[in-house]
Amino acid sequence: MKLHRFYIPLGSNWSHDFWLHDEKLLHQWNKVLRFRANQEVVLFDGQKTDRLYKINEITDKEAHLILVTELSPKIPKKDIYLLWSLLKKDKNDWVLQKCTELGVSHFVPILADRSEKTGFKVDRAKKIVIEASEQCGRSDIPSVREPVHILTVVDELKVKVALFVCEQAEEAHDLKLTTQSSLGVFVGPEGGWSDSEKQQFKNLELSYFNLHDFTLRAETAAVAVTTMLLQ
Repeated sequence: MKLHRFYIPLGSNWSHDFWLHDEKLLHQWNKVLRFRANQEVVLFDGQKTDRLYKINEITDKEAHLILVTELSPKIPKKDIYLLWSLLKKDKNDWVLQKCTELGVSHFVPILADRSEKTGFKVDRAKKIVIEASEQCGRSDIPSVREPVHILTVVDELKVKVALFVCEQAEEAHDLKLTTQSSLGVFVGPEGGWSDSEKQQFKNLELSYFNLHDFTLRAETAAVAVTTMLLQ
């Protein structure tokens, strides 16, 4: 039987056995999944801790959980910042979900000149990455921030993260030669980077790389580059 995983930010409050009083989670366990005593669940706190618990007792208001064993955490191999231009409709949700599954650690929505959208609901985005982490088995939760302009985020990250730009350029960096453990990658909007943004990247001396011989849709590029960086 497949074990269900649930994110519970209890941190240091976790113990060998404890009573759970999370109303929403208990509703899901009782009404949706119909859990019963003696069933097992995996809990993780988003801080690299995974534990297998047995449900000793469960009611609509509380559940008594007993620790079975500690589990080995599953953490992405690299610290990846995905800096993607905001997209329209549900494409942002798709990027958040799939790139969480692949191993992105930090989601940074960018306000580019040709961004298709400027509004971004951070609370909704955080729920998406939590659900994706629960389902894919990773032990940490990616961070999600408010939309930011290019120059602002470069100023914040340039000292601690190796930054690259997805762009079909003549002088492109070979990603296979990239050995840094902390990487940030800019993925542009459907219409591509504007001339002024390209000049900004040049002034900032950011490295380019050609992701593909063909022109990819923005959401496809986000998934493709994440896969390449985590290989």
